[in-house]
Amino acid sequence: MTELTPTTFVLVHGAWHGGWVWQTLAQHLRQQGHRVYTPTLTGLGEKSHLLSERINLDTFITDIVNLFKWENLNDVVLLGHSFGGLVISGVADRIPEHIRQLIFLDSFLLENGQSAFDTLPEKAVEKLKNIAATQCNGLALPAPRPVLLGYPDDESTTKTIAGLLTPHPIGTYASKLELHHPLGNYLPVTYYKCTNPVYDPVAQSHTLAKKQQGWSIVKLPTSHAAPFTHPHLLADLLLSF
Repeated sequence: MTELTPTTFVLVHGAWHGGWVWQTLAQHLRQQGHRVYTPTLTGLGEKSHLLSERINLDTFITDIVNLFKWENLNDVVLLGHSFGGLVISGVADRIPEHIRQLIFLDSFLLENGQSAFDTLPEKAVEKLKNIAATQCNGLALPAPRPVLLGYPDDESTTKTIAGLLTPHPIGTYASKLELHHPLGNYLPVTYYKCTNPVYDPVAQSHTLAKKQQGWSIVKLPTSHAAPFTHPHLLADLLLSF
């Protein structure tokens, strides 16, 4: 019998979420002998008490770079879901030598020098800033209703997820992604596009992903909330890398 060679996975959550969203997926992978890290980004989830005006996109990127450093991680399959795609783009730009495979799961993508706000109409940005000012002292964007993020529209799921989502630091939307290399930094890249239904806010990113030379684009018959709704499907896909 061939002994299993464990793979190291680092899974980066999206906006308003925390490491909690990977719980079932991580458990499935660990039961098969793999190493799985599910960090929560600064100011979110169980780190929501750290929310401040100083948090920007670089803060999130440094969160993950430091995880690699202090856990001495190498040959990693690095996955970013939704807003987490911006984070792993920055991580890949800084420490590509530690990464085996880059996976964008229905992720936002930006080119060098862009911010998330740069991709939105000016009126939409002003509206979001006003909401943040009114509801979160200007520090964060309040979480939308779970159904708008692709979660099932049932009372139990809505209650559970709404109780876990936390306001997202607005500075990460306003700050620009700084890349010193092409997006993906020449690493093997797979972009999973969730299609049932398509999550409109990432439509521009789907287009940008298709333009990247050498990237593998794969359609998934799930909603944007795949980490929660289809953890075993994602686990099986990850085990192919």
